[in-house]
Amino acid sequence: MVGVKSVFGRLATSQRQHLYQLPNMSLNAATVRPFPYVFSRAARCSSTTPAVPKTGHIEEGPNESLLFIDNIFPLRLSFLLRLTNLPFFADPEKILQRLLKQLHDDQKIPAADPINIAQRALPDSISLQVKQILPRLKEGGAYAKLLHDPKVSPPDIEAALQEYLEKNAPKPWFNPFRSVGSHLVRGRPWLEDLQRYPSQKLKVEFLPASPGAEAAELPEETLYSLFRTYGKLGDIKPQPAGSKDLPKYATLYYGNIRDAIMAKNCMHGFVLPESKGGGKGGTVLKLVYERRTKARFLRDWIMNHPRIFIPIFAAVVASVTVAVFDPVRTFFIKSHVTHTFHLNENRVYSWFQSQLTRANEILSFKRRGGEKAGLSAIWEDRRGDIEQIKTWLMETADTFIVVQGPRGSGKRELVLDEALKGRRNTLHIDCKPIQEARGDSSTISAAARAVGYKPIFSWMNTFSSMIDLAAQGTIGTKTGFSETLDTQLQKIWQNTTNALKEIALEGRTKDDKDSELGDDEYLEAHPERRPVVVIDNFLHKSQEGSIVYDKISEWAAGLTTGNVAHVIFLTTDVSYAKWLSKALPNRVFRQVSLGDCSPEVAKRFVVNQLDADADGGPKGEKISLPSESREDLSELDGCIDILGGRLTDLEFLARRIKTGETPNKAVQQIIDQAASEILKMYILDISTSSSNGTTRSWTPEQAWLLIKSLATAPSLRYNELLLSDTFKSSDGSLLALEQFELISIVSRNGRPHSIKPGKPVYRAAFQQLVADRVLKARLDLAVLTQLIGIETKAIDKAEAELALLGGLPGQPREVKSRVMWLLAKMQASQGKLEGWEKEGKALKEVLAKEY
Repeated sequence: MVGVKSVFGRLATSQRQHLYQLPNMSLNAATVRPFPYVFSRAARCSSTTPAVPKTGHIEEGPNESLLFIDNIFPLRLSFLLRLTNLPFFADPEKILQRLLKQLHDDQKIPAADPINIAQRALPDSISLQVKQILPRLKEGGAYAKLLHDPKVSPPDIEAALQEYLEKNAPKPWFNPFRSVGSHLVRGRPWLEDLQRYPSQKLKVEFLPASPGAEAAELPEETLYSLFRTYGKLGDIKPQPAGSKDLPKYATLYYGNIRDAIMAKNCMHGFVLPESKGGGKGGTVLKLVYERRTKARFLRDWIMNHPRIFIPIFAAVVASVTVAVFDPVRTFFIKSHVTHTFHLNENRVYSWFQSQLTRANEILSFKRRGGEKAGLSAIWEDRRGDIEQIKTWLMETADTFIVVQGPRGSGKRELVLDEALKGRRNTLHIDCKPIQEARGDSSTISAAARAVGYKPIFSWMNTFSSMIDLAAQGTIGTKTGFSETLDTQLQKIWQNTTNALKEIALEGRTKDDKDSELGDDEYLEAHPERRPVVVIDNFLHKSQEGSIVYDKISEWAAGLTTGNVAHVIFLTTDVSYAKWLSKALPNRVFRQVSLGDCSPEVAKRFVVNQLDADADGGPKGEKISLPSESREDLSELDGCIDILGGRLTDLEFLARRIKTGETPNKAVQQIIDQAASEILKMYILDISTSSSNGTTRSWTPEQAWLLIKSLATAPSLRYNELLLSDTFKSSDGSLLALEQFELISIVSRNGRPHSIKPGKPVYRAAFQQLVADRVLKARLDLAVLTQLIGIETKAIDKAEAELALLGGLPGQPREVKSRVMWLLAKMQASQGKLEGWEKEGKALKEVLAKEY
């Protein structure tokens, strides 16, 4: 053994023997040799001397007793023992052995030395000799083997120690609220190194004292008398009556873990004799720590009541989301509407940008205002519409402002660049990316980006739907986590409404003359303070789905009737009133209809576009503009008559002329491109669905009939066209073709009046398509085939009815007129068929001879 200084003496300085005097007795110091204590590594989780066998039991000799001293090590240090399974971690017992020896030898901090704590736990009035100290790190204590006089019994030693500790027990530094305790070990302790750690719950197993004997199952009273000595018991639970587990056992619950440690180390292996209720041959008590199961009432309640908990949890999550994220989202929407973080709205940035642009124009000898010069002629012509919109924005009226016109007529530029020029609080919502988004998550993200709504967790919608689906399969009901697209859009629009109302009320103060008015009355009295919401591309691809437009129109109606904001719709659809009237019934909408420019304005627009980017010369030097120097611009009048006044076509013409093409060549290129688009979009693609997955509501034969008719006439009578066999008195195909901009339906007195080409340039494209003999022969043959089929079905129907009438007995006189009518109809149909067959034969000859 490795000798070190005694824990219960003061041999650190005097090297005196361990001789303590008991009352009425003495020991001869010359005959008793002191036994120094040792720390040596016996197992991974305990420290014993080499005298302890590997079984872990401490053998006691004559006149020897064991004491267990508690509360000399922190229990929290037991986590070091859990690390011994890691290959890279050093053996904690070696570290502990070196640490204890260093603390005891140093003596600079006596309160930190466990040996010093144990030394102060025994009185000087007792004569004992300490033979061995065995620390138990994971249990926070140590075993002490004592040599005593044979005339003194171990219970007398324990009683004397308890009397001393009641008055003078030391308290360790790591646990100042509990003093050191010591008890006599009555059983046969087992120093195991298993992964069993102290717990307040002890399992007491009842084993026979000898093989073949039968152990007694101790009652609660006997267990209480044995174990109450070591601390207050919380409960004693015997083995359940129906349990067949062997050996029999009982469970003890201590209020303090230190008391359970003391009981386990002192009573493990204790033999209860037959005289005290231990049964024949006695009963051995085996004590084992058991991890106490924590009461998880909340978890159990949640697991047993999912139908109640999940909706409550969903409501709490929704409430927290509203409380935390809604103010943030409202702030970002306000910043988006007021353009707080837009560099273009910053005065310093705008000044630097204007100066750099001006310097660039001066250095490159270019004329200033090139981009705006081209549109100036358009705005001069539409000055009345611009002023009308500005006037409506200054008035109080709970209705919409609708700017309707074909695509390329300049609706967006008219409203945003001219009517709302200089107005700060504007919100522009483009319906096109929202409607074209695929899937609910993409639609929600597009709507959120349009109004500046963030943060947005669109992926949570799919995740919540999966949770709802799983919950419905397990508990039978939905959790309520997932939200429909309708609900998500409603939340976005509601937050936007709150932000717009805050913006409208920002400049209001208590010193205003109308400060006594409520918010709604104030906004009604001050329409100029309201923000402006511009909803662009309204009803774009409305045939694919209406939920987006329904929610937008309902939200816009709330803004208008609540005096929160002015709403302007930009649309190409002439049937917008049908949609908006659902959200705002019994209202007359304020409408601005934009058409094509007049030839004079269109010519000025093209000339301004050509002159806008002309290079300027030095200051004071007169330069020659392209409109003055180019001789081919004399063709411009004829070209504009073909193109009409559509701004997109005019801009395309101006760009081509700038590249050096003549006006006639540029117009021909535009016509060729339009003709190719018409063939691809309306005729040659004969599938029932278009490229974007929507169902087509017209046939190539119907589109070709319109093209051929409009090639020879500037307009067609609407109702006359419906009388043709190709359209069968149904205007669904005409409305679909108008949505796809092949034609334009002109209304008068609230009803369809006439049909015109969708663009002015389309008439020239129609004429070019009709001039193609092979294409015309092919499509005319398809129309004739369709008509022949219709007439053949009519003849078959008439023949079937004649056969039915011919089967009547006696040929009644009353059916004679019906028979004559059917025969006349068959004759007329047969005449049509013969004529179409001749036309078809001629068309087939063209297809056979020409390319």
